[in-house]
Amino acid sequence: MTVFAWLLGFLLPACGASGTHGLPIPAPFDGARIERGASPNTALAAPAGFDPPPDIVTPVYPVPPKRLYAAVRATAAAQPRTFLAAEDAAALQAQWVARSRLLNFPDLVAAQVLPASGDASRLVLYSRSVYGYSDLGANRRRLHSWLAAIEAAVAPVAR
Repeated sequence: MTVFAWLLGFLLPACGASGTHGLPIPAPFDGARIERGASPNTALAAPAGFDPPPDIVTPVYPVPPKRLYAAVRATAAAQPRTFLAAEDAAALQAQWVARSRLLNFPDLVAAQVLPASGDASRLVLYSRSVYGYSDLGANRRRLHSWLAAIEAAVAPVAR
C-alpha cells in the first residue's frame, strides 16, 4: 500500500485497508436484481435483453456453466490487487474487491454464470466503485479486460 493510500485511509477507511479488509462481506449477488445508481461509476456486462440494460453485451458462451465459471474465477485470480470477497460456488457466483494501484480505492466486482439452452451459458459481470461519483471509466475498462481473458479461456482450441 502506498503512503498516499495510508493517508487517504483517514478520510476513506477502506482505502487504508488491504485486500477485502475495511469493507463488509458482500450480500449474495443476484444478477437479476441489479439496481444501478445515477452516478457513472458502475459498469454492467450482461446478455442482450437484460434489465437493466448492459453497457457491454455478453455473448452466449458455447461451454457448460461450470466451465465458464472456472474461467471467470481464473481470470479474477490473475488480476493484480484483486481479492475474493464472497463466493457461492453452487450458484456459480462470486464477488471480488479490486483495488486501484496508487490510492488503493476499492471497487466491487460481481459475477454470475447462468445456464443457457443446451450446454451453453451466459454471464453477468457488474463492477462498481465504493467511493466517488465518477470512476473515469475504470470499471468499464476492467470489464472489457476480464471479458477478453474469459473469451480467450473458453475459446475452442484450433487444431
